[in-house]
Amino acid sequence: MAPPLIEFSQACTSAANLGGQVLMKWLGKTTPKEKGFRDLVTQADLESQQVIRDFLLKEFPDHRFIGEEDSHEETESLTDEDFCWIADPLDGTTNYVHQLRSFAVSIALQRGNETLVGSVLDPVLQENYSAIKNHGAMLNGEPIHTSGCDKLSKALFVFSFGRGIDRNDVQVTRFLNTLESAGSIRRLGSAALNLCYLACGRVDGYWATELKKWDVAAGWLIATEAGATIKDFRGKPIDLDSPYFCATSTERLYEQIQPLLNI
Repeated sequence: MAPPLIEFSQACTSAANLGGQVLMKWLGKTTPKEKGFRDLVTQADLESQQVIRDFLLKEFPDHRFIGEEDSHEETESLTDEDFCWIADPLDGTTNYVHQLRSFAVSIALQRGNETLVGSVLDPVLQENYSAIKNHGAMLNGEPIHTSGCDKLSKALFVFSFGRGIDRNDVQVTRFLNTLESAGSIRRLGSAALNLCYLACGRVDGYWATELKKWDVAAGWLIATEAGATIKDFRGKPIDLDSPYFCATSTERLYEQIQPLLNI
């Protein structure tokens, strides 16, 4: 493994831990504000992102940084040669605000269209999911793999809805299709953790729309390195700049769920 990748991965994990410490410090002590329709932000989001940003850019001053909670970097100005950290300092803010303890810090490093390393930290359970491109996925340093489930009728799926949908939205139709066909279905509230749960076999599939790059960049790499199949609803590779996708434990499971989502 190339030494820079090891260094990047270690820094990614360290930054996630720093962000996680901030989240635990503020848990139950911060008042949310609305930055958009049903879109919350807290002091914890802002402070977590700041410590992550400060740490990574001190370690790698020539790198770029894009975080959910600011616009210091313009993605249009990035070149294929730039290393860029992509961070979601608090994925699952609604859960966090309600003290529902399922939220995460998500950080990835990209260069051009390649995601090189990723780390997702659950600070409550102290579970750190990580991956290095072409070198597998880990949970607290131990290798992880998808469940291998290949039957829709036995599969546990999780999903994410966009904000402000009504009963006639196509997302509701996809939900009902999956509800009728899958073994079980859940909505948990953190895209990053959903992908990590797929990576370690706790769930068998995950579908989502209307996410952002920082929601999924790290989790996508972790799930992919753990053996997951991840494609858009048409069966094409996903675009991390505008991700909508279905991720499954096996190719065969994707083939069964895909017709229910591609509507």
